[in-house]
Amino acid sequence: MHIDIITVLPELIQSPFEHSILKRAQQKGLVSVNLINLRDYATNKHKNIDDYCYGGGAGMVMMIEPIANCIDDLKSKTVYDEIIYMTPDGDTLNQKMANTYSTLNNILVLCGHYKGIDERIREIYITKEISIGDYVLSGGELAAAVFCDSVIRLIPGVLNDETSALSDSFQDDLLSPPVYTRPADFKGYKVPDVLLSGHAGEIEKWRFEQAINRTKSKRPDLLKEN
Repeated sequence: MHIDIITVLPELIQSPFEHSILKRAQQKGLVSVNLINLRDYATNKHKNIDDYCYGGGAGMVMMIEPIANCIDDLKSKTVYDEIIYMTPDGDTLNQKMANTYSTLNNILVLCGHYKGIDERIREIYITKEISIGDYVLSGGELAAAVFCDSVIRLIPGVLNDETSALSDSFQDDLLSPPVYTRPADFKGYKVPDVLLSGHAGEIEKWRFEQAINRTKSKRPDLLKEN
């Protein structure tokens, strides 16, 4: 998979891709991530990429020309399966979406900033708009990092144990069951006996029941959707 990310602040989003699972995924050659500085496509000597909003009002707007120049240049080199704009009014990211995007080959992600981007960019270029929640961030960089992490970890070979992702919360519309590790007894708080039994069938049954109970308690809306 190849992911291009257009951003005003490359340094803000760089760190997540230089550590842990995302770093190893790139080292294994399973994914490549390219950060593009939008200011490189600015049309004046001052490298301006924002301007005042037509009609007045607070906040600056990302200009259409630098973004269009950037996307046109990238599209001349790569055929994208999806061109994504990270925005609070997009479709809320969920596990099913992450599963779908993990099967794609080339993704372009545009990070918004300031008051947002010129609406015409959304009309002309964007194929999908994604939000990570009903709140506003200072820019789309952190949201893009969240999106990429949720997708990249699902690519076969990224996780050392590929079955780990299959048991994550939301994969089967349930929250994950409780997990434990050593010691078996911590100040009187003990690991459930079934997990120490070695009986695979009983363990799986217990985990499923716990997942159901936890979902009923914490996220009953997930069960209502099925």
